[in-house]
Amino acid sequence: MSQPSKVHKFKSLKSLATRLHSDVNDLHCVLIYAYNRTGKTRLSMEFKDQGKRKGKGAPNTLYFNAYTEDLFVWHNDLDQDTNRYLKINEASSFFDGLKDLALDETIAGYLSRYADFEFDIDYENWTVTFRKGLDENIKISRGEERIFIWCLFMAICERVIDGLDSYRWVTHLYIDDPISSLDDNNAIAIACDLAEIVRKAARRRGENDEPAPIRTLFSSHHALFFNVMCNELGRTPEGQEKISTKRYFLHRQDADGAFTMRATGDTPYFHHVATLAELQRCVQTGTLYTYHFNALRSILERTASFLGHDDLRVCLAGLEDEALYNRALHLLSHGKYAITEPVEMVDDNKELFRRILTDVLDRFKFAVPDLAPTPKKANP
Repeated sequence: MSQPSKVHKFKSLKSLATRLHSDVNDLHCVLIYAYNRTGKTRLSMEFKDQGKRKGKGAPNTLYFNAYTEDLFVWHNDLDQDTNRYLKINEASSFFDGLKDLALDETIAGYLSRYADFEFDIDYENWTVTFRKGLDENIKISRGEERIFIWCLFMAICERVIDGLDSYRWVTHLYIDDPISSLDDNNAIAIACDLAEIVRKAARRRGENDEPAPIRTLFSSHHALFFNVMCNELGRTPEGQEKISTKRYFLHRQDADGAFTMRATGDTPYFHHVATLAELQRCVQTGTLYTYHFNALRSILERTASFLGHDDLRVCLAGLEDEALYNRALHLLSHGKYAITEPVEMVDDNKELFRRILTDVLDRFKFAVPDLAPTPKKANP
């Protein structure tokens, strides 16, 4: 039986970003799976800033994250409701040389795979208008907007890999969660296209035909997207060199806690066992709050769904106190509990929660990971 991967702990984003710099310099790509609120976007910015500090002010990382999406702002023409367009923030270095790159055809090539609308970029006024059939200046959905921005980023990446002067400073790509608001079909299609970009970046050659790979970091909370990326980068197309990668699960127990990172496989369905580890630790220390019932119910709902059932009761069937557990999980998880203002459980509910968690862990034999030191026991 293989040994569990070592858990690495980092007290700050700075130390974590330093570790990722070290890793990716020996690899083609580092892939990180982390659920929302872990700090992925801030990590991508710290990674970018470290590269800039090392370059004494000269950047080396082209990034895609929530900040990239904020470079586009809608003008909805509230007065006439006809002249709608997306305004581009031309002050950003993200668009360096955009006028000279003739990206429209490349963007359109990507866009046609994911959506059925067309676009026109006005490079003089830095605006984008959209059309579908005979309808001009249409307002597209948030998901379509993000697809368009992503396609523009992919087109820029192609020019980066081609070594155009405008983006010659780029040695690293950091891509964080490019698929917000997308359905699973588009998530798979985009993962395949992104993997192809990563392979091209890894094979990049310099002016004298020497190897000049662009290193890529990629992070996502989307398990399917992450899984497809891992599978795509794990295979080696005929005639191409193998892509070297590392895959991590990044975790943070709470907003102020340390980061933990450990190697993972290509199926990082790890969020639920990380949550179970936290719940188990809370049981051990007695620091149980009302919202923990919500967390446990969420895990059981997903477990039941995975097994093909529509009721979490299937997870409790056959347990000695099945009816009591089922009633408790439904009644005690209905409160609008705020994580930022936790309410401690009463002692009877703590004991009931402990019994439910223990019985569920014993029944399903979850491999609960050791992600962080057990905190000190709370004062009674």
